[in-house]
Amino acid sequence: MTGERASGELAARTLPEVFEERWRRIRCAAYVGYVALLGGIVIADGIPTGRASLAIIIVSGLALTSIGRSWRATGQVIVDWLPFTAVLVLYDRTRGIADGLGVGVHEQDVLDAERWLFGGTEPALWLQQHLYDAAHVHWYDALLTLVYTSHFLATPVLAAVLWLRDRARWWRYIARVVLLAVLGLVTYCLFPEAPPWMAARDGLTEPVARLSARGWIWLHAGNLNDVLGRAQNDGPNPVAAMPSLHVAFAVLVALMLAMCFRSRWRWLFALYPVAMGFTLVYTGEHYVLDLIVGVGCALAVHLALDRRDRRRALRPYDRQPAAVHDLEEPAPAVLS
Repeated sequence: MTGERASGELAARTLPEVFEERWRRIRCAAYVGYVALLGGIVIADGIPTGRASLAIIIVSGLALTSIGRSWRATGQVIVDWLPFTAVLVLYDRTRGIADGLGVGVHEQDVLDAERWLFGGTEPALWLQQHLYDAAHVHWYDALLTLVYTSHFLATPVLAAVLWLRDRARWWRYIARVVLLAVLGLVTYCLFPEAPPWMAARDGLTEPVARLSARGWIWLHAGNLNDVLGRAQNDGPNPVAAMPSLHVAFAVLVALMLAMCFRSRWRWLFALYPVAMGFTLVYTGEHYVLDLIVGVGCALAVHLALDRRDRRRALRPYDRQPAAVHDLEEPAPAVLS
């Protein structure tokens, strides 16, 4: 009797439904293989931080969603992500352009401004004098290393989630990311600035260690410490400290996440840029002044594009009168 009922249910299903069920299982198997392969890469080589590597990983994962569907769906992933990735890769490759412009590096003047802002105290130096132990790696060193590393992952991962859930919101987010990267690049060219650890290395202040990768030691992941350390040392422009795009991108991530939720707890996302800012100062990567300018740049970009988006939304109604209720924008998709 049970077999007859199962046969009847199978017969009642249409052929497209049967094919979709099979493709769904194939996609699930592909997801499992993808996660296993990604886990193996992380274990063997550490968390990928390069733009190109992250782009390949994310686009490959998104392409799995189109298995069993039209080629157009696969092509849409490439068309959407290729220009975005190309802009960020170009940004990374051109960060060192300031070296060829002959613009002097700002060190002593920024250090003096930081001391003036805090009454003679250097926040990076003060934090390391109170928290840093050269002979012992603490748990909070590991926590702050994870916060620092999240900079390389948060922006592309959030972009991937938005692409899957709300493509219109994804476009708005990507526009902000690209514009902020361009703004940062222009500032790096006009105002190259040495970070605290470099100013200390050049003898302008007491020793300030570069601690952003140190927490991997506490996590027993020395290979990740080496990977992040090499990425930093091989960076195209070590004097690209003003503004801090680490904290600027953290602000954008927090803003976009807060816009996606209705819950009153959504404002807790503001803790992410706060944690990132503390991490950057303690690890000797940035001055507080860099953070202030970074936050200002992120807010300026967000508000400018938000105003543009609102004007575009109202533009079709400029040509003919409409009732007040017709001008109301539909509520955006949010997460509860």
